[in-house]
Amino acid sequence: MWRNAYQIEWAIEEDFLYIRASWGNHKFVLQPFGPQQGVVKAIERWRSYFAELELPFMMQGVEASVATLIGQEMPGIFDIASDRDNYDYVYRAQDLIELKGRSYHSKKNHVNSFRKNYSDYQYLPLTDELIGQCIDNTVEWCKKRGCYKDPLLLAEKNAIIEVLNNFSVLQLTGGVITIGGKVEAFSFGERLNRDTAVIHVEKANPDVKGVYAAINQDFCQNSWSGMEYINREEDMGIPGLRKAKQSYHPVKMVEKFVITSLGKFS
Repeated sequence: MWRNAYQIEWAIEEDFLYIRASWGNHKFVLQPFGPQQGVVKAIERWRSYFAELELPFMMQGVEASVATLIGQEMPGIFDIASDRDNYDYVYRAQDLIELKGRSYHSKKNHVNSFRKNYSDYQYLPLTDELIGQCIDNTVEWCKKRGCYKDPLLLAEKNAIIEVLNNFSVLQLTGGVITIGGKVEAFSFGERLNRDTAVIHVEKANPDVKGVYAAINQDFCQNSWSGMEYINREEDMGIPGLRKAKQSYHPVKMVEKFVITSLGKFS
């Protein structure tokens, strides 16, 4: 969904998927994806690519296992830095569905208050018939956030709309909350692996109190009750988003690292 914003390009060579991207003048690559025994060789290919362009090496979104491998097999070549802003938040699905105990007391109150104040609300699966309203909701969210003055938020708006316009093709799972027939919140994601679902997007009308808490619980309950974990992705270093994600008490964080070259172009 971010392919246009980050000018993403990819290639497959010798059983490895290589992905490069850029944001403005900032060029970077993702870790190569393929058999573990070939990772070091694949990273050397990335080093050669940056050296040919005379650009400083930068690899983002690196998993902990790959960062450890680089430190062990390629010592003295790279700086390996933790990228806290891009850690993924992982929760127990049942925690988000049941909101049990003192830790979730305020969340449950928000949901109950929402349902009391908006008795005509409905939770519905996100179908083709609701796509247009979800796009309208996204545009309104963008206006309220002032995203036309913020390149990253504008890119997010455009990415969400592209996904919505291709929703059935991408085979994602989504849900919406309507009040009086109008979509006031929506969310979508997909199954990541055997026991984990990932939620890519959750957007709502900030003027409707409690609707974010409601769409979170309803979507998890209706779509992901069979999963053990739910990955709600990163907070991007945004204080308010970090506070919100921490308030749901993740059971683990998926660490990410940034790898840069210790030499100028080496």
